[in-house]
Amino acid sequence: MTLLEVLGSRLPVVAAPMAGGPSTPSLVAAASAAGSAGFLAGGYLGAEALADRVREVREAGVERYGVNLFAPSPLPVDPAAYAAYRLALQPLAERFGVELPAAPREDDDAWHDKVDVLVAAAPPVVSFTFGLPDGSSAAALRRAGCALVQTVTSVEEARAGARAGMDGLAVQARSAGGHWGTFTPRRPPVAPDLPTLVRAVRAALPGLALLAAGGTGGPDDVRAAVAAGAEAVAVGTLLLRTPEAGTSAAHRAGLATDRGAPVTTHAFSGRPAGGLRNAFLAAYDGRGPLGYPALHHLTAPIRRAAAAAGDPEHVNLWAGAGYRNATQRPAGEVLRDLAGQAS
Repeated sequence: MTLLEVLGSRLPVVAAPMAGGPSTPSLVAAASAAGSAGFLAGGYLGAEALADRVREVREAGVERYGVNLFAPSPLPVDPAAYAAYRLALQPLAERFGVELPAAPREDDDAWHDKVDVLVAAAPPVVSFTFGLPDGSSAAALRRAGCALVQTVTSVEEARAGARAGMDGLAVQARSAGGHWGTFTPRRPPVAPDLPTLVRAVRAALPGLALLAAGGTGGPDDVRAAVAAGAEAVAVGTLLLRTPEAGTSAAHRAGLATDRGAPVTTHAFSGRPAGGLRNAFLAAYDGRGPLGYPALHHLTAPIRRAAAAAGDPEHVNLWAGAGYRNATQRPAGEVLRDLAGQAS
């Protein structure tokens, strides 16, 4: 059985997981209704919140779907560099009336509790980003009947995923929006364009199912990735402005204007990620250290306050290379059009 069959998708496109709000049960349900499939994003959620979202998907009548988790892959921050960055951010924090954590917060994003939720729920597919899952967690999910998919950004990472017994790989190019899934954020691979990367992974691992992700701007990009050896393309950025997505008003406003090509930054979270230029990046890009999740927690109060104020200049405007083609049309229409099946 192919990965698309496991997900129940008849289209060569699926809704990618987007942590932090955009990936809602409504978006997953809309993808399913369009003949595609969608992923819930477990990153940043507590176990109870993840269980609630899984329940909402099931209550919407969707049985075939995926869930993504951030695998524990800590990138410890230098305490002195953290303190210096916190000091630099203090005027902005005072402007928004928020407190910044004084000490670095290092955690595993409630990993084991969320694995327990998914073992009980047994979604058809569970995918991992940032690193490989530990063996016992992976084994428990397999026993529950889940197919396992690993996000990779190079042939070397793809081989590691294969050695770990993954059923499939999500091959991510640097043109993707949001966090890179690289295992080595201090030394990220110099990834080629998406079709070239997919072709290289397919040649190295001819037997594994591949999803492709990164920079999709239209049907031609989908066709190119599938021709290179992917079963389907995981689409994220082009769904951010759809009514079913949980994207904040500030993020939507930022996507609605041409801000030039996306840039790679670790200023918001301490890990490399693709997003659009705004006032925060103009002031702070390159000034903060690497360090995840410490920097994510450090900047979170500012980003939450900016989002609540509808301010696109001080939130992380994650976006891939195709962001100019993101529209406010229903998600099902976007996915069908990308698959060449316009209604």
